[in-house]
Amino acid sequence: MITLQHIYEAQQRMKTVVHKTPLEFSQTFSRLSNNRVYMKLENLQKTGSFKVRGSYNKIISLSEEEKRRGVIAASAGNHAQGVAYSSSMIGIPCTIVMPKGAPLSKIQATQSYGANVILHGDVFDESLEYARKLQQETGATFVHPFDDPAVIAGQGTIGLELFDQLDHIDAVVCPVGGGGLLAGLAIAMKQKNPTIRIYGVESAACASTTAAKQYNQPVMITPSNTIADGIAVKRIGDLTFSYIQKYVDDIVCVEETDISRTMLYLLERNKLLVEGSAACSLAALLYKKIPLEGKNIVAILSGGNVDVTLISRIIERGLVESGRFVTFSTVISDKPGQLNRLLRIIADLEANVMSIDHQRMGTNVLPGQAEIHFSLETKNSDHIYQIQRVLTESGYTIRRLD
Repeated sequence: MITLQHIYEAQQRMKTVVHKTPLEFSQTFSRLSNNRVYMKLENLQKTGSFKVRGSYNKIISLSEEEKRRGVIAASAGNHAQGVAYSSSMIGIPCTIVMPKGAPLSKIQATQSYGANVILHGDVFDESLEYARKLQQETGATFVHPFDDPAVIAGQGTIGLELFDQLDHIDAVVCPVGGGGLLAGLAIAMKQKNPTIRIYGVESAACASTTAAKQYNQPVMITPSNTIADGIAVKRIGDLTFSYIQKYVDDIVCVEETDISRTMLYLLERNKLLVEGSAACSLAALLYKKIPLEGKNIVAILSGGNVDVTLISRIIERGLVESGRFVTFSTVISDKPGQLNRLLRIIADLEANVMSIDHQRMGTNVLPGQAEIHFSLETKNSDHIYQIQRVLTESGYTIRRLD
């Protein structure tokens, strides 16, 4: 059994290696959720996520013979960097198997910590199978991303830091994928103060913990695509689930629109870039998935490793979902002054034209007509509906494209 003592020992081991990340109070999210919301900024942790805590505790705990043989792991993201960094700090060989389609930025980041990166398989499961095969051939220690006592204890050190940083905590809200972070956090906090409520949050597109609770055991699910790829785990761990059953008060799900809007909120209001999985905890508070008001609540922002090629798409999606950006099409007469008339109506409605495309050919375009695609910066969803209504009343047939 993992105890509070194991987590204290893990904290001592990583004292000079892992950051004690800030706990930041947010006026904005407190007001929006009717609570006093504090954010635990694990996106500012070394390697950009909490994963380094568990991987370092696991690796530093190995025997000298095990360290000599090195470690191996399979990952397409944060776990890879956590294991690679931890191995470099201890000075032992490290091999990471990643899918062929892993983002170049994550491959390069993992290599920069000195790991031997092997690209194998088109999906993570194929990478994992190959890593297990290499582990048997080489005798290296396999570092599991979540279902390991030392990894769970390492992640639990976040809970100990929270007790040092905030005098009174009513509840903690934490993302859950494989369950290592949630299990470790819950063990630390519930064993020290059983009255604190612990909530896990997962994407509705990949709700493996919810499925496990339904069947009272871990089960394999078929996930949909999710922006919270860091917690897109098809099956929660056996060990982690046993602790979640014992210590976690409830598991809730958030939708993709909730996640993308929260990412945008964090970027705009707090200047914090977080990944989709990290935004889930705040999304659960903002969109009333957790029935708490007037409480001191800590939201765990688990990581900030967003692929730079995705940032613009995340921002665009968040803008669309919050009613801040819209794309319409309409057909006008291809005569002088007609486009100017359309744009004048838009200007009078205080929308900002971001782009415009003028096409004279197309299935919807008759001779003497032009199809206009125009993207607008708007205030909110009500503003979009107002624009659409006024243009329709002015004789335009409007089609929304986003």
